[in-house]
Amino acid sequence: MQYNRNELDHYVRSHSTPESDILRELDRATHLQAVQPRMLSGHIQGKMMEMMVRMLRPQRVLEIGTFTGYSAIAMAQGLDDGAYIDTVDPDDELEPLSSSFVARAGLADKIRIHTGDALEVVPRLGACYDLVYMDGDKREYVDYYRMLMDGGHLHSGSFILADNTLWDGKVASAPEKRDDHTSALIRFNDMVVQDVRVEVVIVPLRDGLSMIRVK
Repeated sequence: MQYNRNELDHYVRSHSTPESDILRELDRATHLQAVQPRMLSGHIQGKMMEMMVRMLRPQRVLEIGTFTGYSAIAMAQGLDDGAYIDTVDPDDELEPLSSSFVARAGLADKIRIHTGDALEVVPRLGACYDLVYMDGDKREYVDYYRMLMDGGHLHSGSFILADNTLWDGKVASAPEKRDDHTSALIRFNDMVVQDVRVEVVIVPLRDGLSMIRVK
């Protein structure tokens, strides 16, 4: 069946709960100030993540890849009292923007921003997480996964949400058309589906979102 993608996107947005004022403003600020605003999670994915947090009710959340803070704020809007998010990003130039919006959203007590390489920061935090949102460097997804699974940062029943795992459909492309990011995501997807410790489903939302549950 044929359909107009733009019309369908408009229908989805118009029949979903609107994003909060602070997230709408952060979306605009990201497009004005960030080099790659396309990396923003955006309204529909952000709302879905908020609802997943409300359903799972995690106490400890880890985000790898803060960017401008949109997804962290979206998730934090669904957190119970006393729960928190550790969010890590290597780009210190974006930290003032994300921190300012976290404060304006009244979520400074729920979102802890860490600047640095996640592969170095997360082991230092030494926490075990109920939910992880992975949206960092795609070339390091395999390393993030191994760190989380083998480093004591997850428990039975923990969830990982890994973003961009379809990579504009390039993961299904011929080998000669694959760049470094595509090849890395293929290795990640193959590794996860073969890992008997977890179960996984790739949801074709935006650029692909892998939902991984630790058994």
